[in-house]
Amino acid sequence: MIIPAIDLIEGQVVRLYQGDYNQQTTFDLSPLAQLQSYQAQGARWLHIVDLTGAKDPAKRQTALIGQLVNGLDAKIQVGGGIRSEAQVAELLEIGVKRVVIGSLAVKQTELVQRWFEKYGSEAICLALDVNINDQGEKIVAVSGWQTGGGKTLESLVESFSPFGLKHALVTDISRDGTLQGSNTELYQEIAALYPDIQWQASGGIASLDDVAAVRDSGASGIIIGKALLIENFSVEEAIACWPNE
Repeated sequence: MIIPAIDLIEGQVVRLYQGDYNQQTTFDLSPLAQLQSYQAQGARWLHIVDLTGAKDPAKRQTALIGQLVNGLDAKIQVGGGIRSEAQVAELLEIGVKRVVIGSLAVKQTELVQRWFEKYGSEAICLALDVNINDQGEKIVAVSGWQTGGGKTLESLVESFSPFGLKHALVTDISRDGTLQGSNTELYQEIAALYPDIQWQASGGIASLDDVAAVRDSGASGIIIGKALLIENFSVEEAIACWPNE
């Protein structure tokens, strides 16, 4: 499945290079118009990252996200610095279908496990952003990728599987924003290890060949941000390559 994405800072559509706020590209686009365009081309799910909220929870762009949800028929998945159950509940209440939890799943695993029990596995997607070291270990990063969490992807999957983990977004940080192609070997490995999880691939997508490679890797979906913003290809072309189920 093709999942177009936009990142938002103070209401503007942006892209960061490998999560670095000092390497920001701002696009002169209306967030709603951009997402409506993606929807019109056939996208059934859309992915929004609140980078302002990720950096400062007091400045979460919840009102804007609510406006975007109300202006769209597609299902919305939202991430970016979720730190409390109140934030999860608020996003679900305004119509977000799935909340993406990253750092907190590493730092406060038991808390997030309770959210799975309360809200259900369809409402939560884990964001497992990994740095792969020389030993091939997939270390999950936290705090906007600025620090390592000290836990492996596999250990976190094992922690959440008993609680019904169904959706997980995995980014190879070294590929994010680089347009150098996706780490398909990573998705092949984890899809084979954990076939019951709907893996969402993210990072490095530059071409339709990259989309096809991820399609064939065993991932269930692909998050595409920068390549669509700079018009390397369209959502329509991506869906033709990897039809939505």
